[in-house]
Amino acid sequence: MAAQTTSPAGRVSATSRGRSRFPRSLRPSTWLPTTVSVVVVALAWSWVASENKYLLPPLSAVGDLLVEDSALFASNAWATLQIAVVGLGIGFGAAFVLAVVMSEIGVLRRAIMPLAIVLNVTPVVALAPALVVAFGFGMTPKVIVTAIITFFPVLINVTTGLRSVPVPVLHVFSTLHASRLEVLLRLRMPSALPFTLAALRVVLPLSIVGAVVAEFVAPGSSSGLGTMIKTSAANSQLAQLYAAIAWLAAMGVVMLLLITVIEKRLLFWHESQQGATS
Repeated sequence: MAAQTTSPAGRVSATSRGRSRFPRSLRPSTWLPTTVSVVVVALAWSWVASENKYLLPPLSAVGDLLVEDSALFASNAWATLQIAVVGLGIGFGAAFVLAVVMSEIGVLRRAIMPLAIVLNVTPVVALAPALVVAFGFGMTPKVIVTAIITFFPVLINVTTGLRSVPVPVLHVFSTLHASRLEVLLRLRMPSALPFTLAALRVVLPLSIVGAVVAEFVAPGSSSGLGTMIKTSAANSQLAQLYAAIAWLAAMGVVMLLLITVIEKRLLFWHESQQGATS
């Protein structure tokens, strides 16, 4: 029987095909670095907690509290999430509409952008007491604080995306006698989509931060993870404090995963997604 031989090129090709069939998420190069970093952080945390119990609580105490009081944490997380989602919706909607108007009217852009920059550099914490005086102790001041925090990144990214259309492409639309509305809907909007999703990648977790900050500085709230953290710190309940922080971190991770899935669905044609799918 004749010996079967395989050329090096054939072996490389077979290996490449085998790797391509192996799911990317299951490759050691994907999950091993994260696993090692998590283990190192957990070991360092445990060592610090054993040496100084007033600095960090034991991880076991935090885990037990997350399981035993899961309903309490879930209800407070829902209160914080409501503020974050409503504030993000208002901030994103206002910033997107304003960016579209500014991209079409240069005079308006030159008039509004400096005011937006001033609003961005103004500490929102300083505005919270005035908002409480104006709107009371309910949910409204917290939503406004969250909307202000998420407004500027969306405004800058969407404005940049709407104005990033290549000039030769604009000339093609001009030769086709496209109207201003057609240029906006068929050219500028698709061009701004990667910038808009990049802004969402920033402001989705930032909305959680804004909601917590609002709960910190706007009095009158009896629920929310921010309120729980403030109360736990005042009572030196470190396990409860870090359990609430763990919930906030989990909420931020879920939001990032959500926007990542949306990006892959909507930007499959964009160069930023080509490397991720290879």
